[in-house]
Amino acid sequence: MSQRSRALPRRSCLSVPGSSERFLSKALSIPADMSFLDLEDSVAPSEKIEARSKVVSAIRDQSWDDRVLCVRVNAWDTAWTYGDVVEVVSQAGERLDEVMLPKVQRAADVIALDLLLTQVEKNAGLPVGHIGIEAQIETTQGLIQVEEICAASPRLETIVFGPADFAASMEMPVLTGGVQISEYPGDHFHYVFSKILMAGRAHGLQVIDGPYLKVRDGEGLADYCRRTATLGFDGKWALHPDQVTIINEIYSPTQELFDRAWSILDAYERATESDGRGAVMFGDEMIDEASRKMALKFLARGTRAGLRRSS
Repeated sequence: MSQRSRALPRRSCLSVPGSSERFLSKALSIPADMSFLDLEDSVAPSEKIEARSKVVSAIRDQSWDDRVLCVRVNAWDTAWTYGDVVEVVSQAGERLDEVMLPKVQRAADVIALDLLLTQVEKNAGLPVGHIGIEAQIETTQGLIQVEEICAASPRLETIVFGPADFAASMEMPVLTGGVQISEYPGDHFHYVFSKILMAGRAHGLQVIDGPYLKVRDGEGLADYCRRTATLGFDGKWALHPDQVTIINEIYSPTQELFDRAWSILDAYERATESDGRGAVMFGDEMIDEASRKMALKFLARGTRAGLRRSS
């Protein structure tokens, strides 16, 4: 299922309004790992149907690089979802990697999209299973059901947290989503981050944090990126080109740590295969099988980000 994009990096996921031809053409010049052409919140209701053809033209006519290319459709509780999927997927061609479904409440929402995609792919002459799915968790009901959602379809590649809608669903006394609340003694989304991350990892999915809405606040964005990067998230949304560079840097391992992971694997291999030991000293620490697993995951993340071992 959708093997091309499944293993690609998603450090920075750039939101591109589907109703703006200017922004659609500009997306090519922004070095994001993923671009999603949006038919949902960034498009006015009066522009949603017309935006479909603009998105299709952008996918078919522009020379996209190897980034993940996705379209966010409207949620199932609107009048536009099936039309978004049928028109865009049937006309966009094979370059479209994924469809993002917002406001996922239950596993059935993902299953319904999977079934619709299968029919569209068959009628459009696309390989069945070509289109992957990204599911957004943006409500309390979605968070409660997140484990079942992550297991709902083999098309699922990514689970995404939507902080603004989630704050509204929780009735939090805030008017800006995706930023730290200074009055709270800790991170008010820590439980949410951890629950979504565990559910995603348990089912082999990449896990993405949503947008930081103060687009001119680079320092605040960097601080928030470090929170989820430290937990193990793969990346974060970008709403503005200036955010992409910051996000790419923070969600990439440093070259020093990437090389250290390689050295741990070398030392562990010598210990187990040549010396017959299951644990060995590496500098001032003891390494064993758990160390090998951590190093392998670290290498996978670094490799996705384009790092190579230093000579």
